[in-house]
Amino acid sequence: MVEDLKKTIQDREIPDGFIKTTEQPLTSLTSEQKVILNRKGNVLFNNGDYDAAERIFIATGYSDGLTRIGDIYAEKKQSLKALKLYQLAHNKKKSAPLIEKLAGLISVLIQEDKK
Repeated sequence: MVEDLKKTIQDREIPDGFIKTTEQPLTSLTSEQKVILNRKGNVLFNNGDYDAAERIFIATGYSDGLTRIGDIYAEKKQSLKALKLYQLAHNKKKSAPLIEKLAGLISVLIQEDKK
């Protein structure tokens, strides 16, 4: 899989280091490059390589892919990671309940601290 991705990068002249760890999609990618990467990310996702798929989806800003990765984290009860990806995907339907849940938790902690 990794070798296939490297070959795709070389064949399509995608600059090295295209997979970002920041929260903003790359603006230097063309639409064609994003399509190629998103397809590769979908293959990785379908094969269970969620970490690699996540990096690609963050790099391209692919909201559907980010939401699906967020769903994986939610299933694993990793709410903060899920929330981060839902926020990156601008998916308010999925992020709002997590925000409410976290706000409630913080409220309980503040009340406990006052006792």
